[in-house]
Amino acid sequence: MSVATNEPRESCCSKLKLFLVALSFVYFAKAFQGSYMKSSVTQIERRFDIPSTFIGVIDGSFEIGKIACIHVAHELISPILWMDRMQFNKKLLYILLFFFYFYTYKIHNMVDHLECHNTLTTEIPMSCLRGEIMSFDCEKAAGSSLWAYVFLGNMLRGIGETPVMPLGLSYLDDFSQEENTALYLACIQTVGIIGPMFGFLLGSFCARLYVDIGAVDLDVIAINHKDSRWVGAWWLGFLVTGAVMLLAGIPFWFLPKSLPKQESKNSKKAVNGTQGEQGPFLPQEGKSEPSSCEKQQPVTMASLAKDFLPSLKRLFSDSVYILIICTSLVAVSGFIGMITFKPKFMEQTYGQSSSKAIFMIGIMNLPAVALGIITGGFVMKRFKLSILGAARVSVTTSLVSFCLLLTQYFLQCRNAQVAGLTVSYEGLPEVSYEPETLLAQCNTECSCSLKHWDPVCASNGITYANPCLAGCQTATGFGKDMVFHNCTCIGEVPILPTNMSATLGQCSRSEDCDKMFKFYMAISVLGAFVSACGATPGYIVLLRSISSDLKSLALGMQTLIVRTLGGIPPPIYFGALIDQACLKWGTKRCGGRGACRLYDTDAFRSRFLGLIYGLYALSYVLWALLYKRLVQRHKKKAAEPEAVNQEGNDDSSKNTQDETGQEPEKETNI
Repeated sequence: MSVATNEPRESCCSKLKLFLVALSFVYFAKAFQGSYMKSSVTQIERRFDIPSTFIGVIDGSFEIGKIACIHVAHELISPILWMDRMQFNKKLLYILLFFFYFYTYKIHNMVDHLECHNTLTTEIPMSCLRGEIMSFDCEKAAGSSLWAYVFLGNMLRGIGETPVMPLGLSYLDDFSQEENTALYLACIQTVGIIGPMFGFLLGSFCARLYVDIGAVDLDVIAINHKDSRWVGAWWLGFLVTGAVMLLAGIPFWFLPKSLPKQESKNSKKAVNGTQGEQGPFLPQEGKSEPSSCEKQQPVTMASLAKDFLPSLKRLFSDSVYILIICTSLVAVSGFIGMITFKPKFMEQTYGQSSSKAIFMIGIMNLPAVALGIITGGFVMKRFKLSILGAARVSVTTSLVSFCLLLTQYFLQCRNAQVAGLTVSYEGLPEVSYEPETLLAQCNTECSCSLKHWDPVCASNGITYANPCLAGCQTATGFGKDMVFHNCTCIGEVPILPTNMSATLGQCSRSEDCDKMFKFYMAISVLGAFVSACGATPGYIVLLRSISSDLKSLALGMQTLIVRTLGGIPPPIYFGALIDQACLKWGTKRCGGRGACRLYDTDAFRSRFLGLIYGLYALSYVLWALLYKRLVQRHKKKAAEPEAVNQEGNDDSSKNTQDETGQEPEKETNI
């Protein structure tokens, strides 16, 4: 009598999928918050009137937080519990920190960013026209030390995100089928790339809102979001992203401390066949039922320290792993520097507003990256590429994207025409870094301030640093509608102007610059897609090049080294190099140099893209050395089984001859 039995539903697969979903949501949330931080760099720089070098220090505080949280702690407690506790606790502190900052900011200063001309009427006070600073403004101004809240908040973000990649991805690779790892990684990275899309869109939205929204009458503000002095509501997005990260930590409270190994299809068939021979209710002889969820013995600090140094020595004696570290370090340095200042590059080079630059990255570049990542994972799954195949895919896509990146250097626009900085008062091209060139015969008798930046656009298409330097005598209107008249410097241009008036704000770029920006975005999107196609194969090279017992340690050390040396210094030296291209620095209300208002776009492009080209070119040289070493290792491993088989065949032939006294007959193919 045959008894029909239903196969028991396997819980290991469902647990793995639950962990996959939870980890994907964490990747989304952390990418959501990280990308918003990148999109808010320009707003934070303007808010605290700091140069790009210093904003690089604030941006690098995220990596400083990751250093403070050593990854080896996962040996002492459950990785899933570790990830959950860190995510929840640091996000709670993160939100409280920004609430405290916002409260302090409102107490100290409600109208710190109102420029002098925002209160102008038809009667122009000479102090405002000349850009003189009133003494009581310094008493009202918020202390510049408030940037420390942003620094600490970003550091807390780094502390909480430390265990996500080394522990999460290592556990996923350990408990899933080998052929499914690439697809799972692609799914996680694809879901994670959705986070930057929302992060940049949120950054674009907040950049359009004034920093003191709800506390200041926007009708009296004479600047808009396109002005280089505009400060968006950057603090608002951090409250939103912090709440999302709190939700991301909740699912880990309901997951087990360890995951069972996901069985392959072949092993399932073998088990079913064995059960069919012995009966569904009879256990196999001589074997006990395996338990994949047995509790692990707690690891003491003494045993951990005893095994750590030998494992570390063994890990760094592997030349392949060292080359992977060096390659990743150089490539990540170029990427971090590029993504940190890319919105500013688009704003300064192509005359786009900060909010539009952030919006274009989120709506065009990031979907291309998501599509590229899932494409790379599908290629790995479809063609079942080996480690050498994955390396070839990663190198090829990187080289193609690098060629596309090179073409961006030739997609340039002319400098914005600003009298005394990029053109002379006669309209001739003339780049000058000296503030004295702002003075001309038409404004020498006006006693104008060279530090005050309050640009006006004249009818001849040239921007002047402030109404006084334009030689303006009178003004009409109020707020954004204010118009300056009888501007003597406008007549210095040889072309006949329509009138001698000027309006608030910089002049817009030419139509050719808008066309060039469209070409730039097309090449940028295509390059992002091609580069992302090699992301998953590149990570597979790392996973498959390491012994299974060293995998977690290797990923942790790789994260520690790459994120430390590739995450902290690049924003700083990228920012320092960009600062050298500044033509006009802003001035703080109480004196001192503030944020840059205008850049030399040619120098900006050469320094920014040139540094990226150099770092990426070095990474490709390291990739060539890495690929060569992988080929040598592959040949060595392939030769070892052949030698063992040859030795085994020789021993077998010798034994047969000894037993029979004759050599064995050779088989002949008919």
